[in-house]
Amino acid sequence: MKKLFRFLIAGGVGFVVDAGVLHLLLWFTPVGPFVGRAISIPSALLATWVLNRNFTFGRSDRSLAAEGFRYGSVGLTSALLNYGLFSSLLMTEPSLRPIIALTLASAAATAFSFFGYSRFVFRHRQNP
Repeated sequence: MKKLFRFLIAGGVGFVVDAGVLHLLLWFTPVGPFVGRAISIPSALLATWVLNRNFTFGRSDRSLAAEGFRYGSVGLTSALLNYGLFSSLLMTEPSLRPIIALTLASAAATAFSFFGYSRFVFRHRQNP
């Protein structure tokens, strides 16, 4: 339960990074919400990797490159799920504010991410 709580904190920080970068891009640049999200998601992914590695799960016993690859694989899959839901929401309901679509899509991707990170990335290998 402690890891889940810490994961939610790290995810909250990632959400703030994601939403903050998206908001800044929408406010200060001509990019729209779809391009903005393609930029904000990797920013959030980097922030959550650092937090999950050092605060939530601890470093895995894999090399940094292997851990990063695994984290990126789960993160990319989760991001595609998140982005797909975000895009679908905006396309089916054009009056929906992008930040609301981001919130709903991010919430839906959280369970997948926790399972993937805890079981595939940061689970320590058992010695025979």
